[in-house]
Amino acid sequence: MEKFAVRNVRLCTKDCLCLFVCPTGATDTENSVIDTDKCIGCGACAEACPSAAISMVPTIYPIPLPKEDSVVTAMNRLSAKKAEEEAAAGKLAETADRDGLYRLMKAVERSIRLSNADVLRESGYLLPQGDEAVRLLKDWLWNPPAADFPKETAEKLAELMGVKD
Repeated sequence: MEKFAVRNVRLCTKDCLCLFVCPTGATDTENSVIDTDKCIGCGACAEACPSAAISMVPTIYPIPLPKEDSVVTAMNRLSAKKAEEEAAAGKLAETADRDGLYRLMKAVERSIRLSNADVLRESGYLLPQGDEAVRLLKDWLWNPPAADFPKETAEKLAELMGVKD
């Protein structure tokens, strides 16, 4: 199975060991996004990354099985609830009167965001070629899960994925 490297910039600690081991220079980019055109899928960067911010992902994902409407509804509710929890943690951080409390709430906010992404990915919603990802993205564009949902980013992603209204 062919793979390529992707970097989770939220996990990246900028230790940059990937720069020294990548044989093609695919990891040496201005925007921290690994150049998939240069990546040969050797995995050297992922093995060298001390923060585990680089993962090897397949170039083609399997097509996920269709989900029952009840499952889709439950996942949408869960995602919306996680978005509310993340926003609440962010607001608590903004109003914190002590540095320790501020840092704790920012960590909670990030943890909720990452766990929500993990749940959606493991459920088959974040597979880029999957119908479920397209359906979820369309739903979020029409009904954003939170007031501060990054609609412009989602629209750009939809454009890159070739998603039509």
